[in-house]
Amino acid sequence: MKWASSISTQENIDGCMEEITQAIRGRMGDREIHLTLIFVSSHFKDFYKQIPGLIRQRMDPGLVLGCSGGGIIGGGLEVEQRPAISAISAHLPGVEVHPIYSDTMRLPDQDTGPAVWREWLGIPEKKDLHFIFLADPFSFRGEEFLAGVDFAYPASRKLGGLASGSHFQGGNALYLGDKIYSRGLVGVALGGDIHVDTIVAQGCRPIFKPMKVTKCEHTELFELDGKPPIQVLEEMVDSLTDYDRQLLRTSLFLGIEMDPMRDDPKQGDFLVRNLIGVDRDTGSISIGAVLREGMLVQFHLRDKMLSAEDLDLLLTRYQSQGRNRDAEGALLFSCLGRGEYLYGKPNHDSDLFRNKLGEIPLGGFFCNGEIGPVGGTTFLHGYTSSFGIFKSAGKA
Repeated sequence: MKWASSISTQENIDGCMEEITQAIRGRMGDREIHLTLIFVSSHFKDFYKQIPGLIRQRMDPGLVLGCSGGGIIGGGLEVEQRPAISAISAHLPGVEVHPIYSDTMRLPDQDTGPAVWREWLGIPEKKDLHFIFLADPFSFRGEEFLAGVDFAYPASRKLGGLASGSHFQGGNALYLGDKIYSRGLVGVALGGDIHVDTIVAQGCRPIFKPMKVTKCEHTELFELDGKPPIQVLEEMVDSLTDYDRQLLRTSLFLGIEMDPMRDDPKQGDFLVRNLIGVDRDTGSISIGAVLREGMLVQFHLRDKMLSAEDLDLLLTRYQSQGRNRDAEGALLFSCLGRGEYLYGKPNHDSDLFRNKLGEIPLGGFFCNGEIGPVGGTTFLHGYTSSFGIFKSAGKA
């Protein structure tokens, strides 16, 4: 297995494609390329339909998968608000590459069996099967789709992102092979000699203490450890530093522990969701997730410093376990709200990834939503950086 990543910021489409393909060919040598992911900034929207042909004129990319992006990642750089195209190609001996296209507005019934979902997607269940999904944000029933795919392929890793660069329906590009779509979902299922590790950095730090949901209804939270959430928040404020109290006004979230078997959840083990509203008459709060009694939850804070600390912690944990050894390539799906907008400087997440894990070829883009697992369940996130790290299954 071998991966190679490249990026070009030339404003001329032909020059951009020539620079990228030359770099990929030089790094791959005479190895056959089985898969190429390509990410194209909206500055090249007039050339979206030409992209697959322009690649094939210059190299054999294998199966092409990709989309438009509001910011482009590749070759160790994160390029925002400027023209850019990136490509990351993979030589995948012993790996089956199955293309996927779906109009995800018409899904199987949520009460149907996993075999129906597998037949609908056209991918039989296999050992060591993993997915990369790229979807149009205006025509993607994200949570329902991901729940169904988790149901059908429970042992598989799923990651990806929602195309960006356009603010209206039909304005984004999705690439699969030589075809281009403006709606639905494209992706690949990778089976055989391949393993995927995932790191989902939600940019938050837990505060106060974990508590159990003792009364709730759907998305309404009425009690935590037998107390109204408003009362818990008042008690929590007294325990915070001045800095955290300032963040509390604009950056408070609720983290939900997704693994009921875990007694001592750590940072990164929670699914972070928005607080939607507060009812001061009842002391309840509304959460951007369906709750159930007995859940373990913990309040979280987010800002640029906490976001950097969260990613550093997760990458350090991954490196300390030696799991970056034998990694051959990686993808990064990062929120449009991160990058320079959050950190005030470019390449923050890519630089930290390289400093912690080494020179692993990395490609990706800034998304309208990020796909990645927390606690073994796949979710559609916001404000996250979702990494997929690829290696041979025999070296996992």
